[in-house]
Amino acid sequence: MTVIDFTPDLPLLSRGKVRETYELSDGNLLMVASDRISTYDVIHPNPIPGKGQVLTGTSVFWFGELGGLVHNHLISATQDVPLELRGRALKVRRLEMFPIECVVRGYLAGSGWSDYQQSGAVCGIDLPSGLLESAELPSPIFTPATKAEIGDHDENIDDAGAIAAMGGDAETYYEIKRLSIAIYEHARAHARTKGIILADTKFEFGRDPESGVITLGDEVLTSDSSRYWPADGFAPGGAQPSFDKQFVRDWARSTGWDKTPPAPEVPPEIVEQTQQRYIEAYERLTGEPFTAWLDRVAV
Repeated sequence: MTVIDFTPDLPLLSRGKVRETYELSDGNLLMVASDRISTYDVIHPNPIPGKGQVLTGTSVFWFGELGGLVHNHLISATQDVPLELRGRALKVRRLEMFPIECVVRGYLAGSGWSDYQQSGAVCGIDLPSGLLESAELPSPIFTPATKAEIGDHDENIDDAGAIAAMGGDAETYYEIKRLSIAIYEHARAHARTKGIILADTKFEFGRDPESGVITLGDEVLTSDSSRYWPADGFAPGGAQPSFDKQFVRDWARSTGWDKTPPAPEVPPEIVEQTQQRYIEAYERLTGEPFTAWLDRVAV
């Protein structure tokens, strides 16, 4: 797969670490997933070829899988999508996005493990003593975070901080908390049937300005926004092999990089292995070859 370098002739509304969002003539949005990869909130200078297509195909699968649980912003993967961007771009509804990241953790990993070692809690939520790294939690926990600008780090907050960030709208906050846990539990159950553990993930929600309905937006349950582990060989007590960008994080940490810009170039062997892991996750979760997604949107 090659890196696509095509910019649509549309007004650019926003550019994130991975995605650009453009305004369409009908008021909806074109969300384009690039092949960029970031670790520790810093973008690396070279991409993972095809990564944006994998992320987009994964999101489309999950939007369909979750249709009975929550509304989502997807309109089409082909309508008003330039041919050059098919597979990595989606036409989506414009939402009034809520200003928090909705993180759900079912296992003790990453920053959650670091918090637990220091305090016996994760984001202020007390957990049983004696848990091992990567251990399954008694029940999933919801740990919201602020949305940071590019280059800054998301900041974990508690319920009160999240409600304050949402202008005091506690009713909406507790509803997106409920939805987040319900989506995680549904996705975790599906992933386990495919031999994959969904350790944690993060969602973004907004409100449809026409209907007022709370709606799932952005990407969903991709290898960029989730921590996926192979179930075969799972053993709490240390870090687990992964199908997500933790593989690149581990490499980046091993270089001695201080996690500030500029990020180091990712070597070819890490690029190739990362690409393979993303594709394998897609194929196992969806039950189809990754090329089937590309073929489906090419016409």
